[in-house]
Amino acid sequence: MDADLAKGIELLRAGEYFAAHEALEDAWRAAAADERDFLQGLVHVAVAWYQAGRGRRIGCERQLEKAARRLAPYVPEHRGVDVAALLAQVEAARFPELPPLVL
Repeated sequence: MDADLAKGIELLRAGEYFAAHEALEDAWRAAAADERDFLQGLVHVAVAWYQAGRGRRIGCERQLEKAARRLAPYVPEHRGVDVAALLAQVEAARFPELPPLVL
């Protein structure tokens, strides 16, 4: 796992969603074409939880939809991330009560 991806996941686990988004975007920019959708999906997850924390229901819901669409092809696991479990959390997320992410 590259440093930006590892940092992004660590920040997600810590609830630092804006910072996680930044780190994951750095990983996305540097990624090979076949990894970009996976990383963009993680960015959408970070942004969804960030939007929820700011009380932005529509933004959160849109990001959750994008995350599910981009991450689905990587089920069940990709690059050390349990994508199936992450997608279950994305599907179960209801605004404004989002569960803490478990990656």
